[in-house]
Amino acid sequence: MAPGGLFWWIGAGVLVVLELMSGTFYLLMVAIGFVAAAFAHIAGAAADVQFALAAVVALAAVVLLRRSRFGRRKREQASRNPDVNLDIGQTLNVPAWQERKARVTYRGAAWDVELAAGEPEDAQRYEIRELRGSCLVVVASRQPKADATAI
Repeated sequence: MAPGGLFWWIGAGVLVVLELMSGTFYLLMVAIGFVAAAFAHIAGAAADVQFALAAVVALAAVVLLRRSRFGRRKREQASRNPDVNLDIGQTLNVPAWQERKARVTYRGAAWDVELAAGEPEDAQRYEIRELRGSCLVVVASRQPKADATAI
């Protein structure tokens, strides 16, 4: 293999390693372009054709990725994202409501709690859906109550 072909294979390898470190698929698409150029080199194509093929294949792969479900990542607000805030999805008991608001102890501190629109006030057990400053926005928990005797 001539040094030109080695350039494409090493470049593709470096891009794959960088891709593994970054967690996106875009560098992988560029690496696919590099592999296409490496095969063009093996087929005997000129250097300018190899570069053009690498660019066209990488661009096409990126466009296809953007149109796929992997290219459109759903962006949630940080106040509702359980990956950002570990309290999202946790449950708590709210014994009484006053105008859809309450004050409860959660994680050893007093918190303001607000009931999300359309949620019943009689559930007692609620799940945190959002944090607005120091206010927990909750919905009625859909999880069954844990049996205290089943340990």
